[in-house]
Amino acid sequence: MRHTLFCVGSVLVSLLLAAISLRYLTHTWLLAFVYSFQVHFALAALAASLVLMLIRRHWYAYLLVTVSVLLAGHGVLMLKEFEAAPPATASRPLLRLMSFNIENDNFENSRRIADAVIASGADVVNILEAIPLLPELPRISATYPYRIGCGVGTPGCDTLVLSKRPFLEQGVRTLGDLWPNRLVQVTIDVDGTPVHLASVHLAKPYFDDFQVDELWDLRKVVKSVDGPLIVAGDFNSAIIDPHIQDFVRTARLSTVFPEPATWPTRAGKLGIAIDHVLARPPLRLISVKQIEDNAGSNHYGLMAEIAIDRQ
Repeated sequence: MRHTLFCVGSVLVSLLLAAISLRYLTHTWLLAFVYSFQVHFALAALAASLVLMLIRRHWYAYLLVTVSVLLAGHGVLMLKEFEAAPPATASRPLLRLMSFNIENDNFENSRRIADAVIASGADVVNILEAIPLLPELPRISATYPYRIGCGVGTPGCDTLVLSKRPFLEQGVRTLGDLWPNRLVQVTIDVDGTPVHLASVHLAKPYFDDFQVDELWDLRKVVKSVDGPLIVAGDFNSAIIDPHIQDFVRTARLSTVFPEPATWPTRAGKLGIAIDHVLARPPLRLISVKQIEDNAGSNHYGLMAEIAIDRQ
């Protein structure tokens, strides 16, 4: 019986580790979910491997433990790769950004979300799947008089960017071929410095290669932006995903480490970060924190404090 349990458990753990390890050989969208959860699944494999060692002291169990530790450790190193450097000269935040996918059928919590937006103290608010906020916009406009989305600049109410400061520039674009108008670009003045914001909402990575095409379009857009840049929104993938890594690396963006978990909400702080706030120098992220009240959404929101390196 012990032998059978060991064999069955070893096969299952081996298959999980093999699925994680495929990222080092090729990238297939069928395993994108596994790639985002590399650290979590590797730790689960490690726990299972330790149980196998208790069942039977065999060299293969030690091998599974070793591979699990290597995959978990390398996953953490990959997450840390994009950690933002501390501000060189700025010691206080000059810009606060709220980013939140509120879920497009979350109408019962629309007033609660609107209250949170108004009370947030953010200079700029990025709302995704924003249609539940449509009836609350007159009230929100008293605090955030400038907006794009929900009838302003786009006929739909998917992405909504609110600001206390006027827009120097604004525009809406489509990434890829799946969803229209899911890239909103604005520029605001922050103490004499034009700061560019790109609000993005990418397709799920296991929807064929749609997300890959969107990232390719987004890479070209980011490359064309000159000056301080923030990219924020729902990427539907952790930064550890190979395609997200390639985008963040080539765009010279950074984030905090560890990024706060935003999904699934049932996992709380033990989930993964699929919503991101990324910045390009001379912008420096001072902090990015999880908004603990998800207000009925299937995502947690983020609150970011951003400084400008004046050197």
